[in-house]
Amino acid sequence: MTLRAFKVWAALLLIPSIALLFQTLAYAAVPHSCTVQTAWLLHALSIAALLACVVATLLASHELHRLRGEPQAEATLDSDAAAPVVRQGFMAAAAAGVGLLFTLVVGMQWFAAWVLSPCLQ
Repeated sequence: MTLRAFKVWAALLLIPSIALLFQTLAYAAVPHSCTVQTAWLLHALSIAALLACVVATLLASHELHRLRGEPQAEATLDSDAAAPVVRQGFMAAAAAGVGLLFTLVVGMQWFAAWVLSPCLQ
């Protein structure tokens, strides 16, 4: 796997996994945070997940911008010459979109952890 492919697949596969892992760990950390009456563990998990999501999203968007600036092969009606470049561009755009969506999800979950008390039932 090349670095260019990793940029795209990291956003497509790792970001949803990171968001799910963050949600699981944050849910598991709530009883401890309520017991010690502090939310620093929830905030630390949120910051780590948000940074990982932002980095992977930026890598995917960098690959998208690189592909948009790359000259495309001239395609005719009977030719599939532009298909690989178009496919790579689509995958990079999808990766950037998935990364942006899950970054927003993690950010909103952090906002909820910031506003609400861990002991709120």
